[in-house]
Amino acid sequence: MKVHSISRLAAGMLLLLSGAALASDYVIDTKGAHAFVQFHIKHLGYSWLTGRFNTFGGKFSYDEANPDAARVEVTIDTASVDSNHGERDKHLRDDDLLDVKQFPQAHFVSTSYRDRGDGKGELLGNLTLHGVTRPITIEVSHIGAGFDPWGGYRRGFEGRTTLTLADFGILRNLGPASKEVHLWLGIEGIREE
Repeated sequence: MKVHSISRLAAGMLLLLSGAALASDYVIDTKGAHAFVQFHIKHLGYSWLTGRFNTFGGKFSYDEANPDAARVEVTIDTASVDSNHGERDKHLRDDDLLDVKQFPQAHFVSTSYRDRGDGKGELLGNLTLHGVTRPITIEVSHIGAGFDPWGGYRRGFEGRTTLTLADFGILRNLGPASKEVHLWLGIEGIREE
């Protein structure tokens, strides 16, 4: 009887340990430029102004057996804004827009993930931008996962969200068509061993 109890206890512990091992932690691959944070906003309602943030970093955790347990944390250097136009970038860094001297970083921390099946989901979390923290929702698509040629294991996601600038205290009037900025995120992570 004791042998059976010990066997069941050992089997239960193995199941618990194997379940815990399914969740993997990843570091976002910014060194290899395999990740990006891009944005676009209407320019006067006539065209699109596009840009990106060149310096950011973060990590995420993902478990294929339990995607709803996914976690993400990202920090962006706001002074790294790059719209491919030096004078405009100076203006974007000024105190009436990103105010990078006072707010040198934007920070996102997830609060939950809702798996919708077929590699799609909603990532909910708190974004701190321009000194204001607000909840946002990012529409997520799982791109893929697998081993790379260097022996590492990678996983990638795409995300999209739209922010209203005034919600984050950015009150500069850029015109009625330019109240929202659209973010496109490409996140490729290298699994930590």
